[in-house]
Amino acid sequence: MTHRIAIAPSGFKESLSAARVAEAIAVGVRRVIPDADLDLIPLVDGGEGTAEALALAGGGRLVPCTATGPVGDPVPSHFALLGGGGTTPGPLTAVVEMAAVAGLALVPPGLRHPGATTTYGVGELIRAALDAGARRILIGCGDSGTSDGGAGALQALGARLTDRHGRELRRGGRALHELEHIDPAGLDRRLAGAELLVACNPYNVLCGKRGVARVFGPQKGATPAEVELLSAGLERWAAVLTRDLLPALNRDHAPAFAPEPEPEPGPEPGPGPGPGPALATGVPLDLRTAPGTGASGGLGAGLAAVGARLLPRYDVLLDGLDLDARLARADFVITAEGALDHQTVRGKIPAEVARRAQASGVPVLVLAGTIGPGAQDVRAVGVDAYSAILPAPMTLVEAIGRSGEFLADATERALRIMALGSRLGERAGRYAPSA
Repeated sequence: MTHRIAIAPSGFKESLSAARVAEAIAVGVRRVIPDADLDLIPLVDGGEGTAEALALAGGGRLVPCTATGPVGDPVPSHFALLGGGGTTPGPLTAVVEMAAVAGLALVPPGLRHPGATTTYGVGELIRAALDAGARRILIGCGDSGTSDGGAGALQALGARLTDRHGRELRRGGRALHELEHIDPAGLDRRLAGAELLVACNPYNVLCGKRGVARVFGPQKGATPAEVELLSAGLERWAAVLTRDLLPALNRDHAPAFAPEPEPEPGPEPGPGPGPGPALATGVPLDLRTAPGTGASGGLGAGLAAVGARLLPRYDVLLDGLDLDARLARADFVITAEGALDHQTVRGKIPAEVARRAQASGVPVLVLAGTIGPGAQDVRAVGVDAYSAILPAPMTLVEAIGRSGEFLADATERALRIMALGSRLGERAGRYAPSA
């Protein structure tokens, strides 16, 4: 009997693209089951590789360009163009991947201070997409190295941010607590005729106990004192955005998400059975707590304030892949990510894959670069087993450089253990007493 195995991983940040992860896993499968029927489904979450993946899937093309990187220096970047004729009907759509111009991988290790990094380049890419004729722009959020609430992006799009003395605000999240006024008069007028769609994780909110600075600031290099400064700045940012930019928008637009209530103090909540906060219409947009406003260091909130719609990323990014049907046809699913921990159940790719596979009763194995606190929570969303890929303690540089090799080896080990379990089950059944 031919085994049908779906391989649906995310990429390993700063290491392997999702496509290369899938290929490495396939190598490991072939060592154990040479005749397996493999369906490789590399997945993206809005972070690294999103523009390229959607261009390949949609018959589009990458447009290279140079833009302002997260530490202020020019960096080579790109966006994708889809549709607008040919085999893909509909308006010309651009895919702007924020990680391609403001991602953590573009911040040198010695400069990882999220209070100083900027999303200015994201606004430049949006303007470049408008210059190319796009009137529908999908912004993928993920893998950011910033925490400026999207302030830099709005500055690049023409908004003027000033302090109480009327001076232009410095770039970076640590300056946001000095913000006094936002003048939208210079905003690119083409934004009014464009559709901006932000593909984001709905669990990420701008402010509050689970605000983006507190949850992700330390991962980006912020000290505890810097986390509090960033949190205060984002509170100020939300207040001024709401006062200066939202009144006109709230007359004409309804947000994609309902606000999520501020959680009560207490233990970390367990994972829920669904994909995240529910969609809603007809309610005023709360930039502090609406799901998705904290995406990419608060970029979601900044773009929402100029008319962007915040959408659950998998509803947007997995459209056209027929993922549910492909998982249902499989006998077994293998997915993967760089780190498996308490964040996984809050909108990461392995949790999304497991949730969808569980609906069809298909077992799921997760392979991870590292396994951290809270990893056991993934069982609640449909993961049957998980395993780390590193065979021994080693430096991060070595782990990144050999991650493809380690993935193939870990896949082989996991499948051989599964085969041993199957043989034991058969042997136990052979000697079981008859009724």
